[in-house]
Amino acid sequence: MSMFDLTGRVALVTGSTRGIGRAIAEAFAGQGATVVVSGRGQATCTATAEAINAAGLPGRAIGIAGDIGEKTEVEHLAAEAEKQAGPIDILVCNAAVNGYLGPITGIGDDQFRRILEHNLLSPLWLAGLVAPGMTERKRGSIIIVSSVGGIVPSTILGAYGVSKAADFHLARTLATELGPAGVRVNCIAPGVIRTGFSRALWDNPAIAGMVEQRCPMRRLGETDDITGAAVYLASEASRFMTGQTLVLDGGASLGGL
Repeated sequence: MSMFDLTGRVALVTGSTRGIGRAIAEAFAGQGATVVVSGRGQATCTATAEAINAAGLPGRAIGIAGDIGEKTEVEHLAAEAEKQAGPIDILVCNAAVNGYLGPITGIGDDQFRRILEHNLLSPLWLAGLVAPGMTERKRGSIIIVSSVGGIVPSTILGAYGVSKAADFHLARTLATELGPAGVRVNCIAPGVIRTGFSRALWDNPAIAGMVEQRCPMRRLGETDDITGAAVYLASEASRFMTGQTLVLDGGASLGGL
């Protein structure tokens, strides 16, 4: 059996109706997992799950809606996921928001709170909901999709970067607390990936060109560039890894020219 095999495992992936989240959900189903696809609208979640199931992959998908910015909906999502799919073995906190481009000194309090609630507080909520079951079973993997923005400062994405930098330490803290029970917590930090979420960056020729030039691999990322790391962190292949961050940015954060 492959060390990357996820047969019999249940994975909850937030923000998985499109972009990086959907690619991760498809990759998990490709390794045999039962995947709970989640987003804000039930119709979109159901359609995404049906598309994954129609692909003939070893695993299967179930669509359950939930707004990660609302604690009651997060609680419902976790409970419904376990009801329909079974105990959660893998949690991927992928859903996030930005909503502000500009100097961090210019952001409004409500805007900053929204970013922190979605990008930092919701992963904590979800981890708190799935951790008891994982610790009881003495296994589990929690993956927070952070960003290279949490490593490299930005004059236009500063607030988003602050929230993503906090995710790194949230993962380290959770890893320290949950490690004795066999539960692992890690981060993935993507660079600029061609998704709808980052369209404002890669759809701008000047910005895209600058990013490509600063990247040793001389290209932007695609969603499939992230899925291998997610499968690795979810599987037994990474069974002795916790509290760490995998940076997937083509080397852009190295700072070379």
